[in-house]
Amino acid sequence: METGSAENFVRMGTLGIEEEFFVVDESGRPVSGTDELVYANEPPGILEDRLDHELFKCVIETQTPVIGSLSEAGEVLGEVRETLVGYAEEHGYRIAAAGLHPTAKWRELDHAEKPRYRSQLDRIQYPQHRNTTAGLHVHVGVDDADKATWIANEVRWFLPIMLALSANSPYWNGFDTGLASARAKIFEGLPNTGMPTGFSDFEEFAAFERLMVEQGSINDRGELWYDVRPHSDHGTVEVRTPDGQADPERVLAFVEYVHALVVDLAERYEDRADPQAAGYDHRRELLDENKWRAMRSGHEASFIDRDLSGTVSLGEVVDRECDRLGVEGIGRIYDAESGSARQRRIREESGPEALYESLVL
Repeated sequence: METGSAENFVRMGTLGIEEEFFVVDESGRPVSGTDELVYANEPPGILEDRLDHELFKCVIETQTPVIGSLSEAGEVLGEVRETLVGYAEEHGYRIAAAGLHPTAKWRELDHAEKPRYRSQLDRIQYPQHRNTTAGLHVHVGVDDADKATWIANEVRWFLPIMLALSANSPYWNGFDTGLASARAKIFEGLPNTGMPTGFSDFEEFAAFERLMVEQGSINDRGELWYDVRPHSDHGTVEVRTPDGQADPERVLAFVEYVHALVVDLAERYEDRADPQAAGYDHRRELLDENKWRAMRSGHEASFIDRDLSGTVSLGEVVDRECDRLGVEGIGRIYDAESGSARQRRIREESGPEALYESLVL
C-alpha cells in the first residue's frame, strides 16, 4: 500500500523544488513532447531520474535532488533549468512556464498513456480531462512527523499570500478568465485538492491517508493534492500553492519564503509547552475565502487577517513577513508587475504571439 511513514521525517531545513513546465514548439505553443523527452531518451546530468511528466504530453516536471541549505538552492535550480532547456532544444522543443498556458486547449491536447494517469482520467473524468495546470512545489525537511503536521496546519493561512504573489494564469482554454490565477480554480475541480483541514497529529493524517487508499478513493498517497501536506514519503512539509514561473528569481523568492516560514514555525513548535493547543485553528471556510481573494485579485487582494481582527492588504502582509522573517524576495515580487498583469499587458500591447514568447525560458 502506497503510504508513507513517520520514520521518514529525519532532516530539518533541507529543500526540494519541483517545477511543472510546458513543452512548446517554435511558436511557443504547447506540443506533445514528453514521450520523447521522458521515455525515448535518457535525460542528462542532474535530470537523470528527476524528469517526469504530468497528465498532458505537453507538461513536464523537474525535481531537484535534496538541497542541503537555502544558500545552495539558486545554483541547483539554475543547473536543473539550464539542463532541461538544453535537452529540450536538442530534440526540437522549447520550455515555457506559467500557471496555465494561454493557448492550451484541453480538448485538443494529448493525454499521457501512463497507467497512473489513465486511471485518474477514468476515475475523475471531466475535471481531470481539463486540468492543463502547471505549478511550483517547495519541500522543506522537518525532523519530526508531529511537528511537520502542526507546521502544515499553521502554514495554511499564509498560502493565499503566496498564491496572490505568484498569480500567473489569467488565460485558460484561450480566453481571459478575469482571474489572476485561474490555475488555482481549475485545479480545485479535482478531488482531494485545495485548502486542507487541520490534523491533530501525524497519526490522524496518516490514518486519513491509509483510509483513502484502502477505500479506493486514491491509488497512492501522492494523489492527495492539497495546497500543503506533510509529505509522508520525503519527510517534508510540501507547499503546492504557487503558479508556475518563468523567472527563476521568482521561484527562489518562494523557496526563500517557504523555507523561512517552516523553520520559524518549527522553532515556535519547540518553544511551546503544549504546541497542539497553541497557534491558530482556522476554519477551512475562512481560509478558502482568503484563497478566493488571492486567485481573483492577485496583487490587489486583501485578506481576513490571521487574528480575525479585520482585513489586511497583500502589501501590508508582505512588509510584515519580510520584517518578521528577514526575507527579501517576496518584497521584490510584490513591488514588480504581477505575472497576470504582465501577461495581459503583453497581449494587449503586442498580441498573442508575443505573449506566448514571453513565457519561454
